[in-house]
Amino acid sequence: MKCSHIFNLIEEFAPLSLAEQWDNSGLQIGDPNQDVDCILITLDIDLNVAVEAKKLGAGLIISHHPLFFQPLKSIHLDCPQGELIRYLMLNQISVYTAHTNLDISNRGVSQSLAKRIGLKNLSVLQETGHESYFKIMVFVPEKHADAVRIAMAEAGAGWIGNYSHCAFMTSGTGTFMPLEGTNPFIGSKGVIEQVAEIKLETLVPAGRLNGVIRAMLKAHPYEEVAYDVYLLQNPGPPHGLGMVGALAEDMSFIQFTGMVKKSLGLSALRLGGSPEERVKTVAVCGGSGADLWGAAIKAGADTFVTGDIKYHAAQQMLAAGLKFIDPGHHGTEAVIMPVMRQYLLERCHQLNTDIQILVSQTETDPFAYL
Repeated sequence: MKCSHIFNLIEEFAPLSLAEQWDNSGLQIGDPNQDVDCILITLDIDLNVAVEAKKLGAGLIISHHPLFFQPLKSIHLDCPQGELIRYLMLNQISVYTAHTNLDISNRGVSQSLAKRIGLKNLSVLQETGHESYFKIMVFVPEKHADAVRIAMAEAGAGWIGNYSHCAFMTSGTGTFMPLEGTNPFIGSKGVIEQVAEIKLETLVPAGRLNGVIRAMLKAHPYEEVAYDVYLLQNPGPPHGLGMVGALAEDMSFIQFTGMVKKSLGLSALRLGGSPEERVKTVAVCGGSGADLWGAAIKAGADTFVTGDIKYHAAQQMLAAGLKFIDPGHHGTEAVIMPVMRQYLLERCHQLNTDIQILVSQTETDPFAYL
């Protein structure tokens, strides 16, 4: 499978349009036309991860943190970054990053963290925008309408709230005349045909538009497919930083802390709050989310789970009555790797593509705990 096709699948999950302006998501190094049959997913990329990729035969590394944050002015091969760049180039290993777009995506880091620690009824903690929607209309011969409709739905079209496969179909008559050089599915060259067709209409989130169009074209029997795409003004679901949700049943803070520690597979974490206080509504933000503690209180959270909490921010949270748990930057983001792997496996299966997708076993967390 070409790297560019894999990039398209990632961007269906976490559109690049969601990324912060200061960020550097997307292709970091390599050839988008390179064919790969093995992918390695990691939070961070260093030389050890690159060596692991080579041993596994992975021609593409998908990282969460960018290889390059700032434009390069020079590449020194006698420094760690230069050595890494040389190794990647010599071994034809491409690197693609999904960073703040994966943080902000509703299916991204914070949702994965929230689900891992058992939160339900999730909503965005701090909105940064809303999903854009398109309406796509396509004309299909009657006997093939269901196949095209289902293919589009499975690629992400027709989702409205908790309903899937939403569409509207209208019967009509299509006319066309195949000209010289065509190979028509129905009709003969030079003869005007009239065919019973269905006008199929459905909604598509902006991040899934390209994938839906590809699925539609693949399932459609016609050589030339007639379809229209319109940008809608209807606001889609909000997206943003962090999530807030509720536990199925409240529990003590010390019980909840133990559950978080176990569910994230950590040997240690930091926390602040009275052990016996009750926990019911919890805000989370993968990575460094301490700046959102005010939003957590506004959302009604009694506890905040995020990484990289600083000393004075911790004091302010406790003074405001907000308990906190800090599993670390790495600890709150590592949850996305198996989620991304599962998503890519499912999408590649839908495309009838056999590709190996692995999660890196190289430890990239710079902190150790005694």
